Amino acid sequence: MKPFLPANVRKPMLTLLCMVFLYCTGFSQHIIFGNKFKVEAGLNFGPTFFLGDLGGNQGKGTPFLKDINLELTKMMKGAFISVYPADWIGLRVAGQYTYVAGEDNIINTTGVDESWRKQRNLDFRSKMWEVYAALELYPTLMFNRDGNDPRLKPYGFIGGGIFHFNPEGSIKASSGGKGWYELHPLRTEGQGMAEYPDKKPYSLTQFNVPMGVGIKYQLSERVNLGTELLYRKTFTDYIDDVSTTYIDPYYFDQYLSPADALTARKIHDKTVSIVTNVTRYQPGTQRGNSQNMDAYFSTVVKLGVRLGFIDNENNRARRQTRCPLLY
Repeated sequence: MKPFLPANVRKPMLTLLCMVFLYCTGFSQHIIFGNKFKVEAGLNFGPTFFLGDLGGNQGKGTPFLKDINLELTKMMKGAFISVYPADWIGLRVAGQYTYVAGEDNIINTTGVDESWRKQRNLDFRSKMWEVYAALELYPTLMFNRDGNDPRLKPYGFIGGGIFHFNPEGSIKASSGGKGWYELHPLRTEGQGMAEYPDKKPYSLTQFNVPMGVGIKYQLSERVNLGTELLYRKTFTDYIDDVSTTYIDPYYFDQYLSPADALTARKIHDKTVSIVTNVTRYQPGTQRGNSQNMDAYFSTVVKLGVRLGFIDNENNRARRQTRCPLLY
């Protein structure tokens, strides 16, 4: 079974989570965890949906819900730890792994607008991991003066993080199967070529802004179950390696090895004639829409368990949990 985070990220992430927990434990002599200062850890999982240039549905492409392709949905899985200095505010640190994909050839071709995208015939897939920190706010508890602790707690959150992706595109083999190739080194839209100075190379590790809303239900004093909509705003249009225009395939030979140049020629333009009688687009023809950055979002189920000192009704029964030995 593969870990949900790669090794070069898993170790720093676990270290960070442990440091947060130890920091909170350091205050345990002065603050009762179960009453005023809570630490919660848990797991989350759910489907992830990609919003980019490839794929979509009938009509013109849009940057949100209308163009979701449910058949390409993959599950996200992750872990989190949250610290609550007060009932109405929390700080969350999380790490997650997911998978995104897009395909033009699954679009319904009942109209002209979507036919142009299907004729483009591009596809991609990418594994993706992310780590982030976010501030949680519980509006119903901000002005709670009666001291009641409701079981149902809606909240909103926003934060900052980093994510890593590595898009791959396919070429159909003579046998009918697909071969998958990393797109970043192929410079499919002329990234980094002197002939296209406005097309800069893109980084495979980027910043994002996670935000969303959720609601959790307290099953017991220590365990809660919730659901959440987690949207990520990104600052790149190249998660699917499609953004601007087609380039002259001649330049692949000038910048790539012979083998990579051959692959790039085949994979950067896979036009199939549907709307027009063309099998290749002229250099400069629109390939993607650079006005809208790529994004992705998840709908997740979360299971959380409170850690640390637990304060019972008589404020006597307390149990300390130490940070486990991770490595």
